[in-house]
Amino acid sequence: MKTNATVPSAGDPELQQLQTSTSRPAFTRPTARGHAAPTRLALVLALTMVLVACAGRPGPGSLTVSQEPAPDATEHTVLVATTRQRDTRPGSLFSGERADELDHAVATVSVPPSHEPGKIEWPSAPPGNPETDFTLRAASYLDDTGFRAALNRELAKRPKGQREVFVFVHGYNTRFPEALYRMVQLKHDSGLPQVAVLFTWASSGEITGYLYDNNSATIARDGLEKTLRAVAASNAEKVNVLAHSMGNWVLTETARQIRISGKPLPRNKMGLLAMAAPDLDVDVFKSQLRRSGKPDRPYVILVSRDDRALQASSLLAGGKQRLGAYDDEEGLAELGAVVVDLTEVKGADASNHGKFAQLAQAAPELRRALESLDLRAQVGTTDATVETVGNTAKAAITFPLRILTAPITALSRQ
Repeated sequence: MKTNATVPSAGDPELQQLQTSTSRPAFTRPTARGHAAPTRLALVLALTMVLVACAGRPGPGSLTVSQEPAPDATEHTVLVATTRQRDTRPGSLFSGERADELDHAVATVSVPPSHEPGKIEWPSAPPGNPETDFTLRAASYLDDTGFRAALNRELAKRPKGQREVFVFVHGYNTRFPEALYRMVQLKHDSGLPQVAVLFTWASSGEITGYLYDNNSATIARDGLEKTLRAVAASNAEKVNVLAHSMGNWVLTETARQIRISGKPLPRNKMGLLAMAAPDLDVDVFKSQLRRSGKPDRPYVILVSRDDRALQASSLLAGGKQRLGAYDDEEGLAELGAVVVDLTEVKGADASNHGKFAQLAQAAPELRRALESLDLRAQVGTTDATVETVGNTAKAAITFPLRILTAPITALSRQ
């Protein structure tokens, strides 16, 4: 049976992260009376087992190239930068193992004419039918020089004024095919002419691999820095970045690393820095900003207070709220961020963790709304946030969202 549904890992990954055995002694702790009591991990297990539905996921061999004619499908080229090892099995390209060096590839993926925004139409078996499924049309590995050349070739296809790059950093529990097809879905639904660059770090793609993934995300900082520097040094006129979930740990740590290196990225080339459902400790984020300073352009943080995946992650963190579900929006705005509140947007998945994928179809209108804001901070504007979605923007964006902004210098005074 064909599965035309949102990709199971990129849509609600954290919600699956703790489906591990409860038989291990470490999952219980003694109470004052000497009896065993469930730990937070066991409680989260109960939550996730109720909410997570079983679903097939693309594994090795799922990226077989389709040779079928696809006159009605739309093809998209994606440039790949990755800290994953190459996978020598046919139809696999990259595994979840960590590579010693940054690697690259280029892939062409077609989107079927029947595509529904926000979804990925997965084939029931590779290579799939291009009339009804996402299908891989071509793929090859690249070295550093080949990556830079391919990037400039793609940019040259765009007219001046539209030579922008869109870098996407995926989250936890994401296999390479899932990351690639999510990148394509975001690119296709947005309709923006930006060159797509997928930065994919070595996620194990397994629900039991949370710690492995977290360490892999940390290791990936150097790779993302190298990628961003290569993109900024290309013929791109603007570089925009979107990170999802645990990918925001890679993004913010890389931004901190670049800032303290004393070799910043070209200010005139940096565009939007968007953080979708960031699985990041709020205090860690504040600490990163204190050390690296607020970026030249504010972070755009997509939050949703009904994100069940981040609620589960919060339990693991001892009840500390995650940035993507933080309920003090004004506090985030005071840090210099622009907050896009998606709480009222109806999620397409049980965890409400993949709303950013649904929002892609409104990307042009949302971008215009964000760019219309006066983001040049003025010292002393600390008294309130500003609701900026209304009239034109509200009419253009059919999602019930709010944008809050109050860029101030609160951290520099601490």
